[in-house]
Amino acid sequence: MKADRTIGVIGTLVWDRILDRDGRSEPVEEWGGIGYALAALRSTLPDGWKVMPILKLGRDLAEDGRHFLNEIPGLSNTGLVVVPESNNRVELRYLDRALRVERLTGGVPSWTWPELAPLVELCDALYVNFISGFEMTLETALALRTVYKRPTYADLHSLFLSMNQHGQRVPRSLEAWSTWLRCFDAVQMNENEFDLLSTTGDPWQLAASALGPELKLITVTLGARGAAYVASDDFDPQPTTWHKHLQVTVAERARSGKIDLEETPRAGDPTGCGDVWGGTVFARLLAGDELSEAMRIANHNAGLNVEHRGARGLYRHLTGRLSHVEEQV
Repeated sequence: MKADRTIGVIGTLVWDRILDRDGRSEPVEEWGGIGYALAALRSTLPDGWKVMPILKLGRDLAEDGRHFLNEIPGLSNTGLVVVPESNNRVELRYLDRALRVERLTGGVPSWTWPELAPLVELCDALYVNFISGFEMTLETALALRTVYKRPTYADLHSLFLSMNQHGQRVPRSLEAWSTWLRCFDAVQMNENEFDLLSTTGDPWQLAASALGPELKLITVTLGARGAAYVASDDFDPQPTTWHKHLQVTVAERARSGKIDLEETPRAGDPTGCGDVWGGTVFARLLAGDELSEAMRIANHNAGLNVEHRGARGLYRHLTGRLSHVEEQV
């Protein structure tokens, strides 16, 4: 029997307070952050894969955070570290379906490379989700690129957010963006983040210019319009091959494509859709799917996420099972 393989998931578990979402007048408080990607990975990875969250939990919410993680079956607790700092708490106020204002309080410290190295060594693949944008510094990401020789996929998300004195997150361009992108085999952004790659020029041309031996794939989520990608012309969708041809120095040609939604966009809560999308794409690539098929399934799962509120119970929703609340009725 083939031994289990492990995917490490670096991110931050966040206590969300969500206002003005899907017509609700009362705020909703629930777990979010990396919980969305964990649910997506566990529900779509093939048999033989274990999921190991690599995250720091603030002591103030550690007990409830552990309880939440235990509700997702099959998660390893090897990479869970409780720290004395207050856990990340985010207030999300929706201005419309796509636009929201975000404010962060608390915050666990970044991973240093000496802390991270022994944990990623246990992993056969690595999914990095910049939920806070402070999960690791560029120095740590460069060390990861240098040492870790297995597939990596990163949702860059909050690297494109600064924070003012009141904790409000403000969009910004990403300094050293090409270096950041090349720290991972595949990266993901949403459309607004992608446009922030540069204030001048065509971001698609810039993205294509970043492709090479390190960076092989860039995906961009487009909301109700589906998702798009740019990859080197000889891109192999099987992650196990991504570290076999590092002697190539430049991607002379690139190819791109777009996968439209196959279903009418659902009404509901868009929080976490990008996280579900990215976790699903990487899971399905690890399962052996072609890129277009992986993106198609990711579009579907992101749509299912819209119908569910919060990360709690999402695994069961994505797998077509009743939630804990429904089972108790």
